[in-house]
Amino acid sequence: MGKLIAGVDCSTQATKVLVLDGDSGQILGEGRATHTVTGDHGARETDPREWWEALRSALAQTGRAGEIDAISIGGQQHGLVVLGGDGQPLRKSMLWNDTRSAPQAAALTEAFGAERLADRVGSRPVASFTASKWAWVREHEPAVADRTVAIRLPHDYLTERLTGLGVTDRGDASGTAWWSTADEAYAEDVLAHPLLRLDPQRLPRVLGPTERAGEVTAEAAAVTGLRPGVVVGPGTGDNMGAAIGLGLRPGQAAISLGTSGTAYAVSERRTHDPSGLVAGFADATGRFLPLAATLNCTLAVDRVASLFGLDRDDVAPSDEVVVLPWFDGERTPNVPNAAGTFTGIRHGTRPQQILMAAYEGASASLLDAVDGIAAQIGGLEPDAPLVVVGGGSRGQTWIDVVRRLSGRPLLIPEAQELVAIGAAVQAAAVLEGEDPASISARWGTAGGTLHDALPRDEDRLGRIAALRNAVVETPTLAGDAS
Repeated sequence: MGKLIAGVDCSTQATKVLVLDGDSGQILGEGRATHTVTGDHGARETDPREWWEALRSALAQTGRAGEIDAISIGGQQHGLVVLGGDGQPLRKSMLWNDTRSAPQAAALTEAFGAERLADRVGSRPVASFTASKWAWVREHEPAVADRTVAIRLPHDYLTERLTGLGVTDRGDASGTAWWSTADEAYAEDVLAHPLLRLDPQRLPRVLGPTERAGEVTAEAAAVTGLRPGVVVGPGTGDNMGAAIGLGLRPGQAAISLGTSGTAYAVSERRTHDPSGLVAGFADATGRFLPLAATLNCTLAVDRVASLFGLDRDDVAPSDEVVVLPWFDGERTPNVPNAAGTFTGIRHGTRPQQILMAAYEGASASLLDAVDGIAAQIGGLEPDAPLVVVGGGSRGQTWIDVVRRLSGRPLLIPEAQELVAIGAAVQAAAVLEGEDPASISARWGTAGGTLHDALPRDEDRLGRIAALRNAVVETPTLAGDAS
């Protein structure tokens, strides 16, 4: 057995820890502890100290904390952690899905111009981005802003608790909208803008892909069960961690079927989309990870099933029925005030047909996101399978629909906790000085079930596109909430 490697996934709802054998990638221990998320009217917040307590608890549950040789943190992107002079949080962290800073995102875009800002930092900021949240704090909580001596992302906060050092990585830094994917450095002109007024000295040092963040301090070891001196990797954002865990090749795309949906692909070249559809992130290996998201995925489809009292897979061919299940508005396409739209329903329509149409509408939005990414990077590998992960990847109807609408072969990995696995791959690479891709290949992280391509269902895609175009051009058809 090789050295023991720990990978951490600090997500919105819970912190998960996997302990793996460094030679084979076999999971030898695991733990999980939940967080509290509070807020309403767009607010979503968690006290960062809960993440630290959850990490301690999850490490203890593994039963192997004292044997770990290297550890790395994968964390939810974008969250804003503000620290005072004593190193303690001054307020709860504003999470990625806190939407209160949408006006500040719009103001930043207007101040710089969408084209210039996307070219500068890789992405057009939206409410989820860290810069937007800091601008909100500047405007609404100026006393907190004035007392802030350090700003961290969620994974940075945990890394600093382990090592005592303020560091981050280029992948997670690229989701702030104040780190430039062009310069590989903080964008000081953005930081200096009156909406932000942020001294770069308050930000963590950005590490290289396999650079050590430091070692576990004696103080951290005493409360976590880790040994002092354990190597700590730079960590990264959750999407970047999953990409490492999957061992994605350049030009290969993945989609995650979760409460919301994400699509991303590894790219050798930098992207910058001023429309805001595709976020031009960096990855955690020195390349790039353009990403697009949808707001309505498995939760929206489950809502339709519950409306009719159906099981998730109790479906029938949709025929004339078309559904856009945009219950939370939608980001791909960008219609934040849209609501669900159902058409083609007749006296003889069965609930099972409506449920199938909901699967199709949600999947089509996510596949539009894949197309948007492909356009940004100059196309995907023609024969590479579309990698499908997330909770929906375990549902037969989801797989059937994505396979039929994408026209691509699908790969469904067996591995579940891909963010934690990716963090462990990074930690092993730092410890051994090995390329992360060779580690993920040795561990077989992308092993799973391969489904052959089917002809694209152009008729169904055409029906969905027609309704989508009508709704986007005339938002009141979808329930304009403005």
